[in-house]
Amino acid sequence: MTSSLSAMPAIETHRSLLAVLRGERRDPPPVWLMRQAGRYLPEYRALRATKGGFLELCYDPQAAAEVTLQPIRRFGFDGAILFSDILVIPHALGQDLAFEAGEGPRLSPPLLDGLLDGLAAAPERLSPVYETVRRVAAALPAETTFLGFAGSPWTVATYMVAGQGSKDHAAARRLAYKDRDAFAALIERIVAATIDYLLGQIDAGVHAVQLFDSWAGSLAPAEFERWVIEPNAAITAAIHARRPGIPVIGFPKGAGAKLLDYARGTGVDAIGLDETIDPVWAAEWLPGDMPLQGNLDPLALVEGGEPLRNAIGRILAALAGRPHVMNLGHGIIPETPVAHVEEALDLIRGARFARD
Repeated sequence: MTSSLSAMPAIETHRSLLAVLRGERRDPPPVWLMRQAGRYLPEYRALRATKGGFLELCYDPQAAAEVTLQPIRRFGFDGAILFSDILVIPHALGQDLAFEAGEGPRLSPPLLDGLLDGLAAAPERLSPVYETVRRVAAALPAETTFLGFAGSPWTVATYMVAGQGSKDHAAARRLAYKDRDAFAALIERIVAATIDYLLGQIDAGVHAVQLFDSWAGSLAPAEFERWVIEPNAAITAAIHARRPGIPVIGFPKGAGAKLLDYARGTGVDAIGLDETIDPVWAAEWLPGDMPLQGNLDPLALVEGGEPLRNAIGRILAALAGRPHVMNLGHGIIPETPVAHVEEALDLIRGARFARD
């Protein structure tokens, strides 16, 4: 863990999630869920129906703040995660961005050559996100940790190169082999934009940030070192240097045993574990003072009942000896019953959360 966290004011320890990210153990562990603000909530669906498209919702500060706060009001999670999307960075770098119903995001033009030369950067597109952060920060309960986030450069680049999502990320992987200089230049631009973006979120009021690398698992080991570890290390170092005391969580989904190199090489303060990682292995092999986050299978949450109880029990037992933030191994699935989220909180906290 980085020593920069020693700069965190002592008064912040009333936020249990933030305390754990600083290296403290809490029993029960604090909990939040990736994509906890979203389609499984009826109040989200009702608001979304009045706001049109997804991107319009992300760029509407009043609505995005309301969406961020909805799961805090309902469940009292220990952390609130900013409602936004990782693709606002390519949008700010000048690509056009749209979300097609049933088809996912589309970025144009695709950067098949990796070059940004023909694009006009539009950093002002991020201003509504900072306003959302300010609104949420003003409304959150004092005990709730506010998490900002960005996509990690590799994952963002896969969308920018292909112009859309893909199963194997072949377009970005081939470009990285074919024209290393062009791909490196693209990654560097994403790194610089991401640093500025996260600093903006921090200055607007978030207490910690998470780097989502959803497609880290598609890379060979040497490519993982170059396109995942190195860029994330640059971002983390910049955050630590320019905003001391702000924890950085790294979430390289699919990294598997490469998590060891990720933990050593990126300088992140905490690591999110996806559902494929054995928490017993993680507890044994990852640095002993490093907070771990996760890693409940989202489908166990959908199922509820005995599978959910068993899964939560295994995770809590495996990670009981170290700082731990309870979370999912990836984002909550839209068909997740609200009652199963309540059930999970009962199991984690040991008593039913009493709503106002």
